[in-house]
Amino acid sequence: MYYTYVLQSDIDGKFYAGYTKDLKLRFDQHNKGLVESTRNRRPLRLIYYEACLHQGDALHREQYFKTYNGKRFLHKRLKSYLTG
Repeated sequence: MYYTYVLQSDIDGKFYAGYTKDLKLRFDQHNKGLVESTRNRRPLRLIYYEACLHQGDALHREQYFKTYNGKRFLHKRLKSYLTG
């Protein structure tokens, strides 16, 4: 399985989307500062993930989450979470 995931920074509230084969390991790497793109945005929370059977599907979904429509999808999907 491959996982597409979305993290939210407690510092700036912004999202980070990525994909991985080992979600727990990757999340730990992000929070330990081992990922350069999120190092200065820690601590991070895992707020959403999807499982895919194929790597290409997970990559495609990650790229979608980084688009305007993908961000709108996430905000609609996570509406109750984001508004409290």
